[in-house]
Amino acid sequence: MKNYDFIVVGSGCGLTITDEATDHGLKVALVDKGPMGGTCLNVGCIPSKMIIYAADRVVEAREARKLGVRVRITSVDFRAIMERMRKSVRLDQEHVRTAVMKSKKLDYYEGEGHFVDDLTMEVKGERIRGKRIFLASGSRPFIPPIKGLDGVDYLTNESALKLESAPESLIIIGGGYIAVEFGHFFAAMGTRVTILEMADRLILSEEPEIAERLKMKLSQRMGVFTGSLVQEVRKAADGKGVVVSAKDKAGGQVKEFTAERVMMAVGRRSNADMLKVENTGIELDQRGYIKVDEYLQTSRKGIYAVGDANGQQMFTHVANMEADLVADNVLHGKKQKVDYTAAPHAVFSHPQIASVGLSEEKARANYKVRVGKTGYYDVVYGEAMREKDGFAKVIVEQDSGRILGFHIIGPYAPILIQEVVNAMESKGYGGEIFKGMHIHPALSELIPATLSNVR
Repeated sequence: MKNYDFIVVGSGCGLTITDEATDHGLKVALVDKGPMGGTCLNVGCIPSKMIIYAADRVVEAREARKLGVRVRITSVDFRAIMERMRKSVRLDQEHVRTAVMKSKKLDYYEGEGHFVDDLTMEVKGERIRGKRIFLASGSRPFIPPIKGLDGVDYLTNESALKLESAPESLIIIGGGYIAVEFGHFFAAMGTRVTILEMADRLILSEEPEIAERLKMKLSQRMGVFTGSLVQEVRKAADGKGVVVSAKDKAGGQVKEFTAERVMMAVGRRSNADMLKVENTGIELDQRGYIKVDEYLQTSRKGIYAVGDANGQQMFTHVANMEADLVADNVLHGKKQKVDYTAAPHAVFSHPQIASVGLSEEKARANYKVRVGKTGYYDVVYGEAMREKDGFAKVIVEQDSGRILGFHIIGPYAPILIQEVVNAMESKGYGGEIFKGMHIHPALSELIPATLSNVR
Protein backbone atom coordinates (compact mmCIF):
# COMPACT_ATOMS: atom_id res chain seq x y z
CA MET A 1 0.00 0.00 0.00
CA LYS A 2 1.34 3.42 -1.01
CA ASN A 3 1.27 6.31 1.43
CA TYR A 4 0.76 9.95 0.45
CA ASP A 5 0.82 13.36 2.06
CA PHE A 6 -2.36 14.31 0.16
CA ILE A 7 -5.02 12.26 -1.55
CA VAL A 8 -7.37 14.34 -3.68
CA VAL A 9 -10.60 12.83 -5.01
CA GLY A 10 -11.97 14.64 -8.05
CA SER A 11 -10.35 16.52 -10.93
CA GLY A 12 -12.56 19.60 -10.96
CA CYS A 13 -11.72 22.06 -8.20
CA GLY A 14 -9.59 19.27 -6.74
CA LEU A 15 -6.86 20.14 -9.25
CA THR A 16 -6.38 23.44 -7.44
CA ILE A 17 -5.34 21.44 -4.36
CA THR A 18 -3.09 19.01 -6.26
CA ASP A 19 -1.30 21.92 -7.97
CA GLU A 20 -0.65 23.69 -4.68
CA ALA A 21 0.49 20.51 -2.95
CA THR A 22 2.90 19.42 -5.70
CA ASP A 23 4.34 22.95 -5.83
CA HIS A 24 5.19 22.47 -2.15
CA GLY A 25 6.98 19.21 -2.90
CA LEU A 26 4.41 16.92 -1.28
CA LYS A 27 3.66 13.38 -2.37
CA VAL A 28 0.19 13.55 -3.92
CA ALA A 29 -2.35 11.10 -5.34
CA LEU A 30 -5.25 12.12 -7.54
CA VAL A 31 -8.24 9.77 -7.71
CA ASP A 32 -10.76 10.33 -10.49
CA LYS A 33 -12.89 7.98 -12.56
CA GLY A 34 -12.84 10.39 -15.51
CA PRO A 35 -13.38 12.09 -17.78
CA MET A 36 -10.97 14.67 -16.46
CA GLY A 37 -12.13 18.15 -15.49
CA GLY A 38 -15.01 17.53 -13.14
CA THR A 39 -18.70 18.35 -13.42
CA CYS A 40 -18.26 21.91 -14.68
CA LEU A 41 -16.17 21.02 -17.71
CA ASN A 42 -17.87 17.79 -18.68
CA VAL A 43 -21.60 18.08 -17.97
CA GLY A 44 -22.14 21.38 -16.18
CA CYS A 45 -21.59 25.06 -16.65
CA ILE A 46 -19.18 25.04 -19.59
CA PRO A 47 -21.04 22.84 -22.10
CA SER A 48 -24.46 24.15 -21.06
CA LYS A 49 -23.47 27.80 -21.46
CA MET A 50 -21.89 27.13 -24.84
CA ILE A 51 -25.19 25.90 -26.22
CA ILE A 52 -27.27 28.44 -24.30
CA TYR A 53 -25.29 31.28 -25.89
CA ALA A 54 -26.64 30.17 -29.26
CA ALA A 55 -30.16 30.10 -27.81
CA ASP A 56 -29.71 33.67 -26.54
CA ARG A 57 -28.95 34.88 -30.06
CA VAL A 58 -32.05 33.17 -31.42
CA VAL A 59 -34.35 34.76 -28.85
CA GLU A 60 -32.74 38.20 -29.20
CA ALA A 61 -33.31 38.03 -32.96
CA ARG A 62 -36.96 37.19 -32.42
CA GLU A 63 -37.35 39.99 -29.88
CA ALA A 64 -35.67 42.59 -32.12
CA ARG A 65 -39.07 43.64 -33.46
CA LYS A 66 -39.55 45.79 -30.34
CA LEU A 67 -36.68 47.92 -31.69
CA GLY A 68 -38.22 48.15 -35.15
CA VAL A 69 -35.93 45.47 -36.54
CA ARG A 70 -37.50 42.52 -38.36
CA VAL A 71 -35.31 39.43 -38.43
CA ARG A 72 -36.15 36.12 -40.07
CA ILE A 73 -34.30 33.05 -38.83
CA THR A 74 -34.09 30.64 -41.75
CA SER A 75 -32.72 27.70 -39.79
CA VAL A 76 -31.10 26.59 -36.53
CA ASP A 77 -28.39 23.94 -36.95
CA PHE A 78 -28.84 21.94 -33.74
CA ARG A 79 -26.26 19.34 -34.71
CA ALA A 80 -23.60 22.00 -35.39
CA ILE A 81 -24.32 23.78 -32.10
CA MET A 82 -23.99 20.54 -30.14
CA GLU A 83 -20.87 19.37 -31.95
CA ARG A 84 -19.13 22.71 -31.43
CA MET A 85 -19.79 22.32 -27.71
CA ARG A 86 -18.66 18.69 -27.60
CA LYS A 87 -15.48 19.42 -29.56
CA SER A 88 -14.54 22.17 -27.13
CA VAL A 89 -15.17 19.89 -24.15
CA ARG A 90 -13.06 17.11 -25.70
CA LEU A 91 -10.14 19.46 -26.25
CA ASP A 92 -10.32 20.71 -22.67
CA GLN A 93 -10.53 17.15 -21.35
CA GLU A 94 -7.43 16.21 -23.32
CA HIS A 95 -5.58 19.30 -22.10
CA VAL A 96 -6.32 18.49 -18.45
CA ARG A 97 -5.50 14.81 -18.85
CA THR A 98 -2.22 15.55 -20.61
CA ALA A 99 -1.15 17.95 -17.88
CA VAL A 100 -1.92 15.40 -15.16
CA MET A 101 -0.23 12.50 -16.94
CA LYS A 102 2.92 14.53 -17.58
CA SER A 103 3.25 15.58 -13.95
CA LYS A 104 6.13 13.74 -12.28
CA LYS A 105 5.00 14.91 -8.85
CA LEU A 106 1.55 13.34 -9.02
CA ASP A 107 0.26 9.76 -9.08
CA TYR A 108 -3.01 9.48 -10.98
CA TYR A 109 -5.42 6.68 -10.05
CA GLU A 110 -8.01 6.45 -12.82
CA GLY A 111 -11.06 4.80 -11.37
CA GLU A 112 -13.84 5.10 -8.82
CA GLY A 113 -12.29 5.20 -5.37
CA HIS A 114 -13.90 4.44 -2.04
CA PHE A 115 -12.89 4.25 1.61
CA VAL A 116 -12.08 0.85 3.05
CA ASP A 117 -10.60 1.97 6.36
CA ASP A 118 -9.61 5.09 8.25
CA LEU A 119 -7.79 7.42 5.82
CA THR A 120 -7.46 4.50 3.43
CA MET A 121 -8.98 4.27 -0.04
CA GLU A 122 -9.20 1.58 -2.68
CA VAL A 123 -9.14 2.19 -6.43
CA LYS A 124 -9.51 -0.80 -8.76
CA GLY A 125 -8.25 -3.14 -6.07
CA GLU A 126 -5.24 -1.02 -5.11
CA ARG A 127 -5.14 0.55 -1.65
CA ILE A 128 -3.65 3.94 -0.83
CA ARG A 129 -3.44 5.90 2.40
CA GLY A 130 -3.20 9.66 2.92
CA LYS A 131 -2.16 11.85 5.83
CA ARG A 132 -4.80 14.28 4.58
CA ILE A 133 -7.62 13.64 2.13
CA PHE A 134 -9.59 16.20 0.13
CA LEU A 135 -12.95 15.18 -1.28
CA ALA A 136 -13.99 17.09 -4.40
CA SER A 137 -16.13 14.22 -5.60
CA GLY A 138 -18.95 16.28 -7.12
CA SER A 139 -22.59 15.39 -7.61
CA ARG A 140 -24.96 13.72 -10.04
CA PRO A 141 -28.59 14.23 -11.09
CA PHE A 142 -31.16 13.37 -8.43
CA ILE A 143 -33.83 11.05 -9.77
CA PRO A 144 -36.97 10.91 -7.58
CA PRO A 145 -39.03 7.72 -7.23
CA ILE A 146 -41.79 8.67 -9.68
CA LYS A 147 -44.11 5.85 -10.72
CA GLY A 148 -43.19 4.47 -14.14
CA LEU A 149 -40.09 6.61 -14.60
CA ASP A 150 -37.75 3.62 -14.75
CA GLY A 151 -39.74 2.36 -17.72
CA VAL A 152 -39.00 5.30 -20.02
CA ASP A 153 -35.83 6.65 -21.59
CA TYR A 154 -35.66 9.94 -19.73
CA LEU A 155 -33.08 12.69 -20.21
CA THR A 156 -31.00 14.51 -17.59
CA ASN A 157 -28.91 17.63 -17.97
CA GLU A 158 -25.99 15.26 -18.63
CA SER A 159 -27.52 12.96 -21.24
CA ALA A 160 -29.19 15.90 -23.00
CA LEU A 161 -25.73 17.10 -24.01
CA LYS A 162 -25.33 13.93 -26.11
CA LEU A 163 -28.39 14.54 -28.31
CA GLU A 164 -27.84 14.67 -32.07
CA SER A 165 -31.22 16.19 -32.87
CA ALA A 166 -33.65 18.36 -30.97
CA PRO A 167 -36.83 16.60 -29.83
CA GLU A 168 -40.05 17.87 -31.36
CA SER A 169 -41.51 18.23 -27.86
CA LEU A 170 -40.10 17.94 -24.35
CA ILE A 171 -41.53 17.82 -20.83
CA ILE A 172 -39.11 19.04 -18.16
CA ILE A 173 -39.90 17.87 -14.63
CA GLY A 174 -38.50 20.43 -12.20
CA GLY A 175 -38.33 24.20 -11.99
CA GLY A 176 -34.86 25.05 -10.74
CA TYR A 177 -31.99 26.64 -12.62
CA ILE A 178 -31.26 23.52 -14.69
CA ALA A 179 -34.89 23.25 -15.77
CA VAL A 180 -35.26 26.88 -16.85
CA GLU A 181 -31.88 27.02 -18.58
CA PHE A 182 -32.54 23.89 -20.63
CA GLY A 183 -36.13 24.98 -21.20
CA HIS A 184 -34.81 28.22 -22.69
CA PHE A 185 -32.31 26.34 -24.85
CA PHE A 186 -34.65 23.74 -26.29
CA ALA A 187 -37.44 26.25 -26.91
CA ALA A 188 -34.99 28.37 -28.90
CA MET A 189 -34.03 25.27 -30.90
CA GLY A 190 -37.67 24.84 -31.93
CA THR A 191 -38.76 22.24 -29.37
CA ARG A 192 -42.22 22.57 -27.83
CA VAL A 193 -41.32 22.73 -24.14
CA THR A 194 -43.46 22.14 -21.05
CA ILE A 195 -42.09 22.74 -17.54
CA LEU A 196 -43.79 21.04 -14.57
CA GLU A 197 -42.73 22.33 -11.15
CA MET A 198 -44.08 21.03 -7.85
CA ALA A 199 -43.53 24.30 -5.90
CA ASP A 200 -45.70 27.38 -6.33
CA ARG A 201 -42.95 29.21 -8.19
CA LEU A 202 -39.82 28.63 -10.24
CA ILE A 203 -36.34 28.73 -8.70
CA LEU A 204 -37.24 28.88 -5.02
CA SER A 205 -33.87 30.37 -4.09
CA GLU A 206 -34.68 33.59 -5.96
CA GLU A 207 -36.85 36.51 -4.86
CA PRO A 208 -40.57 35.81 -5.36
CA GLU A 209 -41.01 38.78 -7.71
CA ILE A 210 -38.05 37.63 -9.79
CA ALA A 211 -39.50 34.11 -10.00
CA GLU A 212 -42.84 35.60 -11.03
CA ARG A 213 -41.23 37.74 -13.74
CA LEU A 214 -39.27 34.75 -15.01
CA LYS A 215 -42.42 32.64 -15.26
CA MET A 216 -44.17 35.42 -17.14
CA LYS A 217 -41.37 35.71 -19.69
CA LEU A 218 -40.85 31.97 -20.15
CA SER A 219 -44.58 31.41 -20.53
CA GLN A 220 -44.44 33.48 -23.72
CA ARG A 221 -42.31 30.73 -25.27
CA MET A 222 -43.34 27.51 -23.49
CA GLY A 223 -45.83 25.98 -21.12
CA VAL A 224 -44.96 26.62 -17.47
CA PHE A 225 -47.05 24.88 -14.80
CA THR A 226 -46.14 25.54 -11.17
CA GLY A 227 -47.90 23.78 -8.31
CA SER A 228 -47.92 20.61 -10.43
CA LEU A 229 -47.08 17.39 -8.61
CA VAL A 230 -45.98 14.70 -11.08
CA GLN A 231 -47.57 11.38 -10.19
CA GLU A 232 -46.70 9.05 -13.05
CA VAL A 233 -44.65 8.81 -16.23
CA ARG A 234 -45.42 6.21 -18.88
CA LYS A 235 -44.84 5.44 -22.52
CA ALA A 236 -47.43 6.75 -24.94
CA ALA A 237 -49.83 4.19 -26.41
CA ASP A 238 -48.08 4.34 -29.79
CA GLY A 239 -44.70 3.77 -28.10
CA LYS A 240 -43.27 6.90 -29.70
CA GLY A 241 -43.52 9.33 -26.80
CA VAL A 242 -44.21 9.78 -23.10
CA VAL A 243 -47.23 10.75 -21.04
CA VAL A 244 -46.80 12.57 -17.73
CA SER A 245 -49.63 12.76 -15.21
CA ALA A 246 -49.48 15.73 -12.84
CA LYS A 247 -51.83 16.82 -10.08
CA ASP A 248 -52.62 20.49 -9.67
CA LYS A 249 -51.92 21.13 -5.98
CA ALA A 250 -54.36 24.02 -5.79
CA GLY A 251 -57.41 22.53 -7.50
CA GLY A 252 -56.68 18.82 -7.18
CA GLN A 253 -57.26 18.03 -10.85
CA VAL A 254 -54.97 15.57 -12.62
CA LYS A 255 -53.83 16.59 -16.08
CA GLU A 256 -51.90 14.59 -18.64
CA PHE A 257 -49.08 16.03 -20.72
CA THR A 258 -47.69 14.31 -23.81
CA ALA A 259 -44.31 14.83 -25.49
CA GLU A 260 -41.64 13.03 -27.46
CA ARG A 261 -39.15 13.11 -24.57
CA VAL A 262 -39.10 13.81 -20.85
CA MET A 263 -36.23 15.36 -18.89
CA MET A 264 -35.58 15.10 -15.17
CA ALA A 265 -34.30 18.35 -13.65
CA VAL A 266 -35.29 18.23 -9.98
CA GLY A 267 -31.86 18.83 -8.49
CA ARG A 268 -28.54 17.18 -7.73
CA ARG A 269 -27.34 14.65 -5.18
CA SER A 270 -23.90 14.23 -3.64
CA ASN A 271 -21.56 11.45 -4.76
CA ALA A 272 -20.56 10.88 -1.12
CA ASP A 273 -22.44 7.58 -1.02
CA MET A 274 -20.19 6.22 -3.77
CA LEU A 275 -17.14 6.95 -1.59
CA LYS A 276 -18.41 4.78 1.30
CA VAL A 277 -17.43 7.58 3.69
CA GLU A 278 -18.86 5.69 6.66
CA ASN A 279 -15.69 3.56 6.58
CA THR A 280 -13.59 6.51 7.72
CA GLY A 281 -15.95 8.20 10.17
CA ILE A 282 -17.33 10.98 7.98
CA GLU A 283 -20.83 12.17 8.81
CA LEU A 284 -23.45 13.11 6.23
CA ASP A 285 -26.35 15.52 6.56
CA GLN A 286 -29.99 14.60 5.93
CA ARG A 287 -29.61 15.29 2.21
CA GLY A 288 -26.59 13.01 1.88
CA TYR A 289 -23.99 15.75 1.62
CA ILE A 290 -20.78 15.65 3.63
CA LYS A 291 -20.93 17.68 6.84
CA VAL A 292 -18.14 20.25 7.15
CA ASP A 293 -17.17 22.90 9.70
CA GLU A 294 -16.31 26.53 9.02
CA TYR A 295 -12.89 25.42 7.77
CA LEU A 296 -14.46 22.82 5.42
CA GLN A 297 -13.09 19.96 7.53
CA THR A 298 -15.33 16.92 7.90
CA SER A 299 -16.17 15.15 11.15
CA ARG A 300 -12.99 13.13 10.59
CA LYS A 301 -9.98 15.35 11.32
CA GLY A 302 -7.63 15.56 8.36
CA ILE A 303 -10.34 15.01 5.73
CA TYR A 304 -11.90 17.97 3.93
CA ALA A 305 -14.82 18.28 1.51
CA VAL A 306 -15.15 21.02 -1.11
CA GLY A 307 -17.54 21.85 -3.93
CA ASP A 308 -20.69 19.86 -4.59
CA ALA A 309 -19.54 17.17 -2.14
CA ASN A 310 -20.50 19.37 0.82
CA GLY A 311 -23.59 20.92 -0.79
CA GLN A 312 -23.02 24.36 0.75
CA GLN A 313 -23.21 26.41 -2.46
CA MET A 314 -23.10 24.32 -5.60
CA PHE A 315 -21.38 26.66 -8.03
CA THR A 316 -17.99 26.23 -9.67
CA HIS A 317 -16.65 29.61 -8.56
CA VAL A 318 -17.58 28.76 -4.97
CA ALA A 319 -15.94 25.34 -5.25
CA ASN A 320 -12.75 26.95 -6.53
CA MET A 321 -12.81 29.41 -3.63
CA GLU A 322 -13.25 26.55 -1.15
CA ALA A 323 -10.38 24.59 -2.71
CA ASP A 324 -8.12 27.65 -2.49
CA LEU A 325 -9.10 28.16 1.14
CA VAL A 326 -8.42 24.62 2.36
CA ALA A 327 -5.15 24.41 0.45
CA ASP A 328 -4.02 27.70 1.94
CA ASN A 329 -5.06 26.71 5.44
CA VAL A 330 -3.40 23.30 5.36
CA LEU A 331 -0.23 24.21 3.49
CA HIS A 332 0.44 27.52 5.22
CA GLY A 333 -0.98 26.87 8.67
CA LYS A 334 -3.71 29.48 8.32
CA LYS A 335 -7.12 29.42 10.03
CA GLN A 336 -9.27 31.20 7.50
CA LYS A 337 -12.99 30.50 7.79
CA VAL A 338 -15.17 30.03 4.74
CA ASP A 339 -17.42 33.04 4.07
CA TYR A 340 -20.31 32.90 1.63
CA THR A 341 -21.58 36.43 2.33
CA ALA A 342 -20.57 37.75 -1.08
CA ALA A 343 -20.84 34.50 -3.06
CA PRO A 344 -22.82 35.34 -6.21
CA HIS A 345 -24.70 33.07 -8.56
CA ALA A 346 -26.41 33.40 -11.91
CA VAL A 347 -29.12 31.66 -13.91
CA PHE A 348 -28.57 31.73 -17.66
CA SER A 349 -32.19 31.58 -18.66
CA HIS A 350 -33.77 34.24 -20.84
CA PRO A 351 -34.12 36.62 -19.08
CA GLN A 352 -30.91 36.13 -17.12
CA ILE A 353 -30.84 36.26 -13.32
CA ALA A 354 -28.02 37.10 -10.91
CA SER A 355 -28.01 37.40 -7.13
CA VAL A 356 -25.65 37.89 -4.22
CA GLY A 357 -26.28 37.91 -0.49
CA LEU A 358 -29.53 37.51 1.38
CA SER A 359 -33.09 37.43 0.13
CA GLU A 360 -35.45 40.04 1.54
CA GLU A 361 -37.21 37.38 3.62
CA LYS A 362 -33.98 36.15 5.23
CA ALA A 363 -32.68 39.67 5.72
CA ARG A 364 -35.87 40.78 7.53
CA ALA A 365 -35.58 37.79 9.86
CA ASN A 366 -32.27 39.10 11.21
CA TYR A 367 -32.05 42.83 10.45
CA LYS A 368 -34.04 46.00 10.14
CA VAL A 369 -33.89 46.62 6.42
CA ARG A 370 -34.72 49.02 3.63
CA VAL A 371 -35.36 48.00 0.03
CA GLY A 372 -34.75 49.68 -3.30
CA LYS A 373 -35.88 48.75 -6.81
CA THR A 374 -35.14 50.09 -10.27
CA GLY A 375 -36.37 48.92 -13.65
CA TYR A 376 -34.01 48.63 -16.58
CA TYR A 377 -36.26 51.07 -18.39
CA ASP A 378 -35.54 53.69 -15.73
CA VAL A 379 -31.95 54.12 -16.90
CA VAL A 380 -31.18 55.57 -20.31
CA TYR A 381 -29.53 52.53 -21.84
CA GLY A 382 -32.29 50.26 -20.59
CA GLU A 383 -34.78 52.52 -22.35
CA ALA A 384 -32.67 52.38 -25.50
CA MET A 385 -32.92 48.58 -25.29
CA ARG A 386 -36.67 48.90 -24.69
CA GLU A 387 -36.18 46.54 -21.77
CA LYS A 388 -39.44 46.97 -19.86
CA ASP A 389 -39.43 43.74 -17.86
CA GLY A 390 -36.00 43.60 -16.22
CA PHE A 391 -35.30 45.13 -12.82
CA ALA A 392 -32.86 45.17 -9.92
CA LYS A 393 -33.56 44.98 -6.20
CA VAL A 394 -31.31 45.78 -3.26
CA ILE A 395 -31.75 45.05 0.46
CA VAL A 396 -29.68 47.17 2.85
CA GLU A 397 -29.36 47.29 6.61
CA GLN A 398 -31.48 50.19 7.84
CA ASP A 399 -29.01 51.98 10.10
CA SER A 400 -25.65 51.25 8.51
CA GLY A 401 -26.61 51.14 4.84
CA ARG A 402 -24.65 47.90 4.43
CA ILE A 403 -25.70 45.88 1.40
CA LEU A 404 -27.27 42.60 2.54
CA GLY A 405 -28.52 41.35 -0.81
CA PHE A 406 -28.78 42.38 -4.45
CA HIS A 407 -30.90 40.66 -7.10
CA ILE A 408 -31.24 41.30 -10.84
CA ILE A 409 -33.36 39.88 -13.64
CA GLY A 410 -32.67 41.05 -17.16
CA PRO A 411 -29.98 41.30 -19.84
CA TYR A 412 -26.37 40.98 -18.68
CA ALA A 413 -27.41 40.36 -15.06
CA PRO A 414 -24.37 38.11 -14.35
CA ILE A 415 -22.06 40.92 -15.49
CA LEU A 416 -23.88 43.73 -13.70
CA ILE A 417 -23.87 41.90 -10.35
CA GLN A 418 -20.07 41.85 -10.22
CA GLU A 419 -19.78 45.47 -9.11
CA VAL A 420 -22.00 44.68 -6.14
CA VAL A 421 -19.96 41.58 -5.31
CA ASN A 422 -16.78 43.64 -5.26
CA ALA A 423 -18.38 46.21 -2.95
CA MET A 424 -19.65 43.52 -0.59
CA GLU A 425 -16.22 41.86 -0.55
CA SER A 426 -14.63 45.10 0.63
CA LYS A 427 -16.63 47.12 3.13
CA GLY A 428 -20.08 46.12 1.98
CA TYR A 429 -21.59 49.59 1.79
CA GLY A 430 -23.39 51.22 -1.10
CA GLY A 431 -21.16 54.24 -0.76
CA GLU A 432 -18.32 52.18 -2.20
CA ILE A 433 -20.27 51.92 -5.45
CA PHE A 434 -21.03 55.64 -5.61
CA LYS A 435 -17.33 56.45 -5.31
CA GLY A 436 -16.73 54.98 -8.75
CA MET A 437 -17.70 57.10 -11.75
CA HIS A 438 -20.26 55.31 -13.92
CA ILE A 439 -20.30 55.81 -17.67
CA HIS A 440 -23.39 57.59 -18.98
CA PRO A 441 -25.37 56.26 -20.67
CA ALA A 442 -24.42 52.68 -19.86
CA LEU A 443 -26.42 49.82 -18.40
CA SER A 444 -24.11 49.79 -15.37
CA GLU A 445 -26.02 52.85 -14.11
CA LEU A 446 -28.69 50.38 -13.01
CA ILE A 447 -26.64 49.55 -9.90
CA PRO A 448 -26.25 53.04 -8.34
CA ALA A 449 -29.79 53.89 -9.48
CA THR A 450 -31.16 50.97 -7.47
CA LEU A 451 -29.20 52.02 -4.39
CA SER A 452 -30.53 55.57 -4.82
CA ASN A 453 -34.08 54.23 -4.69
CA VAL A 454 -33.74 52.64 -1.24
CA ARG A 455 -36.70 53.58 0.92
